[in-house]
Order: sequence, then structure tokens, then C-alpha cells
Amino acid sequence: MIGVGKAKQYANVLDKPLSRGRQEVSLSAFAFLFSEVVQYNQTQVDNIAELERRLEDAGYAVGARVLELLCHREKGNRRETRLLGILSFIHSTVWKVLFGKVADSLEKGTEHEDEYMISEKELLVNRFISVPKDMGAFNCGAFVAGIVRGVLDNAGFPAVVTAHFVPIEGQQRPRTTILIKFAEEVLHREARLG
Repeated sequence: MIGVGKAKQYANVLDKPLSRGRQEVSLSAFAFLFSEVVQYNQTQVDNIAELERRLEDAGYAVGARVLELLCHREKGNRRETRLLGILSFIHSTVWKVLFGKVADSLEKGTEHEDEYMISEKELLVNRFISVPKDMGAFNCGAFVAGIVRGVLDNAGFPAVVTAHFVPIEGQQRPRTTILIKFAEEVLHREARLG
């Protein structure tokens, strides 16, 4: 028959594309679902720190799964073993898959040898969230910090990852910085690998 093609067979479910056509989620659907997650968790906690911790825990699960998927698809089941390699992987590949673009910057901390920062001018999870005055410095970037921690922990780079607002002169909205503080064992391993 003319015009009838053979359907492509996939050996493994992980090899199948996530969707047909555009591989994007509607921004309004994501904003609605994420705001519902925030609102639900807000009813379950008593303070902002606990809310941010719950968002970080939710992000951690996402990060673990994103690492598995991307290592399988992009790297042929190989993982990064070097510190700068995993940071570059998060800054570029992971960020591009999750947010459609590479992160604005990746910097090494100047005061501490074990600190790195990923900065984003307008982080997607903070874009559509309006924080009431009584919640002060609540940062939905804790969800993204959890994603980063999930990727790092599951790749063998334990770290404490937190999200912070950094004010910018002349801008109404502050920049979001994901601060990564690696465990001593990571730095010792990196020094041995030289």
C-alpha cells in the first residue's frame, strides 16, 4: 500500500519519546498545578521553613527521576564522576529539559571552596506565585533546590542545596540563586581524582 509506513518499534519503554510533537507542558497548566501543590502544602505546615522543606522534598523525587531518565537518554547510562562535569550537566542539560533554556549562570563561591551557585533571573516556579506579606521571604525556588539536590545525591555528590533571593538594583523582582554546598567527602574525592 502506498502511504502506509511501518510503525517504529521500541525495545524499552525508556526509549520511547515522552510525547508526540512538541515536548513541552503548557505553562498555564504547570503554573496551576504548581500553585495547587504550594497551597496544599501550605495547609499542612505551621511555618515557612517547613513549607520550603516540603517543596524541597517534592523536588528531590523529581530530581532523582530526571537524573535516571537523562543519563539513560543523553549519556548511554553513564553518569558524571567529576564535580565540574555534574555541575555543567545540571546547569545545561537538566535546566534545558526542565525549563527550556540553560541557566543564567554557574559560579563558584568566592568565600568557601565547597560552594557553587546557579543563578536564574526569573525562575519559572517563582514567576506566577504571589507571596502574601505575612509569609515574608518564602521562596518557591526550594522546589528547584530539591531537584538539584536529588540529581546530585543520586549521582553520588551529596550536598546541601538551598534557594535564596538576591536583590538586583533597578529590578523589581530579585534573582533566585541556588546555593550548593558540597559534603567534605566530595571535595576529598575530587582532590584524589586530581
